Amino acid sequence: MTSVVLTDGPQLAEFLALETKVWEALVSGDAAADGRMLTEDFLGVYPSGFSGKSGHCGQLSDGPVMAGYRLSDAQLRVLSPEAVLLSYRAAYRPAGTPAWRSMLISSLWEKRADGWCNSFSQDTPETGGRMHE
Repeated sequence: MTSVVLTDGPQLAEFLALETKVWEALVSGDAAADGRMLTEDFLGVYPSGFSGKSGHCGQLSDGPVMAGYRLSDAQLRVLSPEAVLLSYRAAYRPAGTPAWRSMLISSLWEKRADGWCNSFSQDTPETGGRMHE
């Protein structure tokens, strides 16, 4: 499979804006907004295990889970006209904590009948060491 990798431009900005809607839902505690961004068959792969859409949205049942976030080092891998993989670094502060943390995230966005939706996400905590090309 041949793919195009973008590190800037309007297409990358479009998918960062979509990803930001997910983060904003986590900050505002809006499960409905979170759910609108995810496919019904969403799969999340996290240090805590696997999660479906109900688990991702369910984490917001008691309100916001994030107090703040910053996204950086984004790249977009265009897999097909209907699928892209957005990878980036997220600095985030969980709700109720003063400490910032960092993780690397890859999100698969698929074009469905109702628009672009996130069907898969994998979060990898950063442990301090960085690998470089």
